[in-house]
Amino acid sequence: MKKNVKNLNFLLLFFMIAYSAFGLLMILSASSVAAVLRYKVSSNYFFLRQLIFLLGGYAAGLVIINVPTKNYRYFSKILMYGMIPILGLVLFFGKIAGGAKGWYKVGSINVQPLEFMKVILVIYMAVYYNKIANKKKINVITLLWPIILALITFGLVAMQPDLGGACIIAFITALIFFSVPFGKKYKKGIVKFGIIILALVVIVMGIFGKSLMQSYQASRFNFLNPCSRYSEDTGYQVCNGYIAIHNGGLSGVGLGNSTQKYLYLPEAHTDFIFAIICEELGLIFGIVIVAGYFIMLFIILNIAKEADNLRNSILAYGVFAYLLAHILINLLGVLGLVPLTGVPLPFLSYGGSYCLNVIISLFIVQRINIENKQAKQRKKIENL
Repeated sequence: MKKNVKNLNFLLLFFMIAYSAFGLLMILSASSVAAVLRYKVSSNYFFLRQLIFLLGGYAAGLVIINVPTKNYRYFSKILMYGMIPILGLVLFFGKIAGGAKGWYKVGSINVQPLEFMKVILVIYMAVYYNKIANKKKINVITLLWPIILALITFGLVAMQPDLGGACIIAFITALIFFSVPFGKKYKKGIVKFGIIILALVVIVMGIFGKSLMQSYQASRFNFLNPCSRYSEDTGYQVCNGYIAIHNGGLSGVGLGNSTQKYLYLPEAHTDFIFAIICEELGLIFGIVIVAGYFIMLFIILNIAKEADNLRNSILAYGVFAYLLAHILINLLGVLGLVPLTGVPLPFLSYGGSYCLNVIISLFIVQRINIENKQAKQRKKIENL
């Protein structure tokens, strides 16, 4: 246990703890008004719930750093095959929130299986491709089996409907698949086939999109010039996000002094937490937050490159893709550059299922860092 702690990447751990603490502070600030006026609970309600999820995530992390990644082969298949029907059943027994039927109500807690599936998918693909890497002959079905499972997952998530979640599943799958160092002769054909399918989807959605989607879904694709569509839901949210960022200027109006959190910005403590950060602490501080994210991503990439086996490399690249997708989709949505899809920002947005899985995924990266250092130490001993 002590040896493993010594082999952690302390810079990454610093960012994890710093962003967790800062996220708690901003959730308390952004949610206090809505908690009382809209949800009729105490002003620190969301703060306390997020704190519980954070503590649970770090407790799980203490276990994860002591479990060798080679042991993931014992449960990766069970988790993957078990989570697919759970995602399917949520369409019938789930709770609707934000227009998507993607949550199970468990007592006073809403559990979102999709967030667990994102991390499970990374683990499954890492174990699977590591297992088949040394086979002399790999047929197309063997190579594509994780992709088939990912497509099923994509379809189930899209049916909720959760556009942002489906896009993240696709992004994680694509990045991992094309980073695998074998099956090149099949990949060219798959790319061509994928381009054709994507083109057909774009054409079909362009012609029949409005008739196939509910009005609130179709409105999300009309995301440009939000303030000219202030009466529409998506225009209203993004425009108030702009107002929050404008109010803050470069230095902010002061912690806790946001005006947009007074129910002007409906999702101030979740999707639009970045707008509140910029309003209260300023655009410069917001840029620092974004820079911190990319430092974390850079650290994860370095750990992936140093991995001494394919499994650990894929695990780290998968976590990189998972976090990058959330950061880009959230920030670009807040800035009105892509449609709003309800994707949370790592550590800063309120959300129990996502909070748990972000911390778990980063402790998996920490375990990989431990194994990287152990491998280097073994090589030094062998060279003596």
